[in-house]
Amino acid sequence: MPIRRKAPIQWLPYLLLLPSLALVGVIEFYPFISGASYSLHKGNLLNTGAFVGLQNYQRLFGSTDFYHSLWFSFLFAFFNVLFSYLIGLALALFLNLDFPGRGLCRVLLLLPWIVPAVVSIVSWKWLIADRGGLVNVLLGDLHLGPIYFLSESGWAMVAVIVIKIWRSFPFMMLSLLAALQVIDKTLYEAARIDGANHWQMFWHITMPHLKNISIVQAILMVIWSINDFETPFLLTQGGPSNATENLILLAYRYTFGRNDVGRGSAVALLTLVVLTVLATFMMRQQRKIA
Repeated sequence: MPIRRKAPIQWLPYLLLLPSLALVGVIEFYPFISGASYSLHKGNLLNTGAFVGLQNYQRLFGSTDFYHSLWFSFLFAFFNVLFSYLIGLALALFLNLDFPGRGLCRVLLLLPWIVPAVVSIVSWKWLIADRGGLVNVLLGDLHLGPIYFLSESGWAMVAVIVIKIWRSFPFMMLSLLAALQVIDKTLYEAARIDGANHWQMFWHITMPHLKNISIVQAILMVIWSINDFETPFLLTQGGPSNATENLILLAYRYTFGRNDVGRGSAVALLTLVVLTVLATFMMRQQRKIA
């Protein structure tokens, strides 16, 4: 009986992969390990500082600023995902119809997503400014204002969330429209012959085909909302009285405002943990539904 010789290991593919692995390690893992190390030290922007163990985390868990930022991050993500999805779905259904000027409508509705964030957010800030803003001028003419959108805590939270929704719905709309256009039209024709009404066709044909893309969109939007820095920073810089300060702004304030790199890094790592837990939970839900 012939003896089978074990094939020699081909080392060349592994050697060719080494530069890519090294690059990924430098880009992905080095910042993470550095951040984790900073969170265990009492350092500043110039020095790493002394090792303090979990003291930065203990100070965070005893801080009302952290819990408020966590709560506002949740509200910010929840309302943004909910309303940007509903608006995006309604507009996607509308744009899926055949009517004159549909192409122009698609382009115009994508503008909030196309315009650079700095331009759109600063424009909104001018529009809703407390004094002299166009919105308050119009409200004054109607004897309904002024409303201090950026100076009162409640209104500032509403303004930041609404403008984030305005920037986010085109992404939802575009993705859902792409999913709608691949649904087989014969399903609707068959349902219509069987006597189904519009609501039944929407609920039993359209929504099941949008299920997977909707979950993926929700996951991405939660991550983007919690990681959003520019919207609250350019509108209110986290104010008034830290009312619109999310976790990312809190990390920024600790690191660059108070020169406390340890606590800033601790906030950033805790944000990463929150996002990882949320993404894992939602991915598992997607597998269960699928």
